[in-house]
Amino acid sequence: MNPSSESRRDFLRKAALAGGGLALGAALPFDLFAGSEKKEFFQISLAQWSLNPVLFSGKLKNMDFPEKAKKDFGIDIVEYVSPFFQKQESNPAYVKELKQRTDDLGISNHLIMVDGEGDLGNTDAAARKKAVENHYKWIDVAKALGCRTIRVNAAGRGTPDEVKSAAIEGLSMLSDYGRQNKINVIVENHGGISSNGQWLASVMKGVNSPYCGTLPDFGNFRISSTEEYDRYQGVKELMPYAKGVSAKSFDFDASGNETTIDYIKMFEIIKAARWSGIVGIEYEGSKLPPDEGIRKTKVLLEKVRGHFK
Repeated sequence: MNPSSESRRDFLRKAALAGGGLALGAALPFDLFAGSEKKEFFQISLAQWSLNPVLFSGKLKNMDFPEKAKKDFGIDIVEYVSPFFQKQESNPAYVKELKQRTDDLGISNHLIMVDGEGDLGNTDAAARKKAVENHYKWIDVAKALGCRTIRVNAAGRGTPDEVKSAAIEGLSMLSDYGRQNKINVIVENHGGISSNGQWLASVMKGVNSPYCGTLPDFGNFRISSTEEYDRYQGVKELMPYAKGVSAKSFDFDASGNETTIDYIKMFEIIKAARWSGIVGIEYEGSKLPPDEGIRKTKVLLEKVRGHFK
């Protein structure tokens, strides 16, 4: 989508919602950008994984993450990671308190990244069904928190075609539950066959649901220890189905540019896909403390956004 044209954006959104004939992009059907008066190419969120060292150590609690995002980094859109709920996701009082805190802070809960609930591409039908059902509670939590989306994994064991068929079935089942609750189910390129952009795009075509999409991650294109997919080609293939973007970062040069990922090239691909929405900071480097890495990634994203104005 052309970010400089508000009328173009409105036209695409309305046409997509009415006929479903346009790309299953971020505006379909429940993206936080929709209805916003902001005209930026993209908005910036903070992925909780960026702070995983202090979360795993217990120095930062899941409940306090949104406040840190806003007060320390000036970010008011957040993305959670399921293990950091520490099994409190089924505690209504906990979820209610988290929602109240974010409301009080003026923070938007964007998505929950769900891990450890089973393989949605499991080639065993019973195990796949159990994995789908394990994810239902996260759709419920997302709805209670006001999120638009949960991120899942299209993992499984077998040949690419076998896992593809299983993943299409598993994601279709889960996306149907998402549809009932108006929550998107999106898949990240997250290692293994899911890091093959062409394969994951073919899964999306197979599911063919406006409630199922992708979360292109700039950095997760390693298929195996000996094979890595071209990151730019992969993002290009996944963007037609994207309902969010994960801006992975590892290290920065003296000018503040990411040393392994050409952000301008990435966002040229994103812009060419006529996409706008939420881009999440996911700092995963080891040379800088998490807080510094997050700040540098935010500055870089702001510079990129300015480049496309």
